[in-house]
Amino acid sequence: MDATTVGVDLAKNIFVACVADCAGRIVERREFNRTGFLTWLGTLPAGTVIGMEACGSAHHWGR
Repeated sequence: MDATTVGVDLAKNIFVACVADCAGRIVERREFNRTGFLTWLGTLPAGTVIGMEACGSAHHWGR
């Protein structure tokens, strides 16, 4: 995967990731459960920028 930027929509049980390449083109969109998301994050190359949406569910993860 040629990912440079990952945008993540956090929810209580489901995570949606949108992966963009260095030109800003969307190369992948995926939906994960908690375990799958953490596993997938571990496969991303070093230096990948990850942006996460902060919303009401962010308080759930902050606890």
